[in-house]
Amino acid sequence: MFARPLGDGAELGPLEPWQAEEFLAHMDRGRDYIGRYVGLPERVADLDAARSWLRVFADKAAADTGRLYGIRLDGRLVGGVLLRVFDAETGTCEAGCWLEPSAAGRGLVTRAVRVLLDWVFEERGMHRVEWLVATENTPSINVARRLGMRREGVLRQDDPYRGVRQDTEVWSVLAPEWRAARAEEARG
Repeated sequence: MFARPLGDGAELGPLEPWQAEEFLAHMDRGRDYIGRYVGLPERVADLDAARSWLRVFADKAAADTGRLYGIRLDGRLVGGVLLRVFDAETGTCEAGCWLEPSAAGRGLVTRAVRVLLDWVFEERGMHRVEWLVATENTPSINVARRLGMRREGVLRQDDPYRGVRQDTEVWSVLAPEWRAARAEEARG
């Protein structure tokens, strides 16, 4: 229901509080893998926490300050993409992702974020999308590259994750860059 096909049996659709049990089961399957670089699995330790986290994004969607979508492969939730920050007034937002290991390496995140960026730029008129990623998170950096984002710099030791300060790379794409790249793709 209300899903967007991503190809190869995958689809992108809303992820909402009523899906908390499915979300928790998904998080349990990928907890160690997902948690290598992001704290989401630690915040979603049980059903109440899963429901609460999904409610935060339902509230953000209602306030037009964020969005959350699940990636399903053959009907099974395997990951997600989000607009953690969405500031329509300034035209800036921050996109992010996660994926369980069984779905890695299939291009699902790249395809899902591409759909998200098309919506952000073309439907919502945003100007800038940021992508913040741990320097060690090569798969996520590769997504940023495939989407035509530019690396703007590194926030050195800005994130104390699991007791260790990690660097965060800042990547972004601007609306004119996105449109030019999509026009080039359309030309073949």
